[in-house]
Amino acid sequence: MCLFDSFHESYCGDVIRNQKHYIAIGELKGGIDPAGADEHWKTVRTALERIHKGFVSYTPATFFIGAAIEKKMATEIWELLEDGTISNAANLTNEDQVSSISMWLCSL
Repeated sequence: MCLFDSFHESYCGDVIRNQKHYIAIGELKGGIDPAGADEHWKTVRTALERIHKGFVSYTPATFFIGAAIEKKMATEIWELLEDGTISNAANLTNEDQVSSISMWLCSL
């Protein structure tokens, strides 16, 4: 998921190519099977690493929203939040967390 500072069809390509237009980038994993949660998390971690490596002048806010979050994953997510690697996270099955991250995205 990408949140841009603007969007218009006539300059869509410029917005996507120019890093300064990115406000936030996140991953949404909606699968609810706990057995696949670790595999989803590995994909998310790889994507977040690519984001941080791919942005040269600055890094946009990053976030993760997942439906199946296992205890080990939750610990890792919390550590990433604490050290600033990711800016926000939410459990898709928790209404308060979805509301919170939605308000956060709107505030950016």
